[in-house]
Amino acid sequence: MNVIIPGTQRRRRLAGLFLLYIVALALITFWPSPVDAGPAGTLRAVLAALNSRGMPGWVNYTLLESVANVVLFVPFGVLAAACLTERFAWLGAVVGMAASCAIEAGQHVFLPARYATIHDVIANSLGAALGTLVVYAFRSRKGD
Repeated sequence: MNVIIPGTQRRRRLAGLFLLYIVALALITFWPSPVDAGPAGTLRAVLAALNSRGMPGWVNYTLLESVANVVLFVPFGVLAAACLTERFAWLGAVVGMAASCAIEAGQHVFLPARYATIHDVIANSLGAALGTLVVYAFRSRKGD
């Protein structure tokens, strides 16, 4: 049973892209301090200024951080699902969730300056699931 996409060259290109993405993801998620530590104060100040000028209060740093976590994992879902056959593409979302759990556990155990949260796991998992859905949508349109 072949769960990987056919075509050796295409598979190699996708695997190469996925490897590059994983390296970048590892650098971001296992950096000793939060990657947004520097610009966090500026972002909070900009958001506060926008809130004082009428932007809804729920548009805040917490929302921005959550959206960033979702966006960070969309490529995970896309690349993982694209490497798999249509029948098994759903595993892109599952593997993305497992990777997020492993990342948060690693941050909790090895990086005292980082904060591991279930909220990050949920946001990352949503991103991987959305990426996987993108692949399903692309494949269904391609079949039209």
